[in-house]
Amino acid sequence: MALISAGSCMFTGLGFIPDFAKTVDPTRIAAQIVTGVGFLGAGSILRQGELVRGLTTAASIWVAASLGMAVGFGYYGVAVFVTVVVVIVLFALKPLEERMFRRRGHRRETDPQPDELPQ
Repeated sequence: MALISAGSCMFTGLGFIPDFAKTVDPTRIAAQIVTGVGFLGAGSILRQGELVRGLTTAASIWVAASLGMAVGFGYYGVAVFVTVVVVIVLFALKPLEERMFRRRGHRRETDPQPDELPQ
C-alpha cells in the first residue's frame, strides 16, 4: 500500500513540474492514476462460489492511491485526516461488525462454517 501511495504522490507531483515543453494537466494524471488503481483493485477481488473475498483490500488500495494524490497535490491535512478515519474503520469497526453480524455469511444451513472455509 505504501508503494501505491508513493507512486501516486510522485505522478501527481510530476504534473506540477514546469520543465516540460507544455504544461501538463495534473487532473489528467490523477484520472489515469484512478483508472490504473481500479484495475489493481479489481485484480485483488476473488470469487469462490458465492463467497467474495478481497473487497476490503481493493478499497484499501483505492484509498492508498487517493492519499498519495492528496499529498502530491499538497493537501496534507486532508491526507492525515483520511488516514486516521481509514485506520479507525479498518481496525475499530471489525470487532463491532463481528459482534453485530455473527451469522452474516451463513444464511443457509448448507453454507460452510468459518472453520470449513478454504484459507
